[in-house]
Amino acid sequence: MLNIRLINKETGEIIAREILVADRFWSRLKGLMFTKEMQEHTGLHITPCTSIHTFFMNYSIDILYLNREKEIVGIEENLAKGKIGKRFKQVRSVIELPAGTIKQTSTAIGQTVAFADSEYEKAK
Repeated sequence: MLNIRLINKETGEIIAREILVADRFWSRLKGLMFTKEMQEHTGLHITPCTSIHTFFMNYSIDILYLNREKEIVGIEENLAKGKIGKRFKQVRSVIELPAGTIKQTSTAIGQTVAFADSEYEKAK
């Protein structure tokens, strides 16, 4: 897995300082299941991915749903454990963040995100 930063291109704000990438079958399948908590300023980018769930998780999360251009086409805040996430059109990947991150960073639908690692950004 790569380790990169997530930046809001409109505001320049760092949304997460440490994004893990789940882009292989097993890492996408496992996601955050069976983890005890998410550290502040971290996240998980699952790609490709069109929807998520929080089964077998012990905490709530925020979710950004991204299209191919890394534009945020959907947001869920504080999705409780044991739930199924919403479905949004044109979703290519999702970013799971600690609950409260979206509100703290004023992240909104229609904004675009970027990954600090340029090689990763080119590949995805």
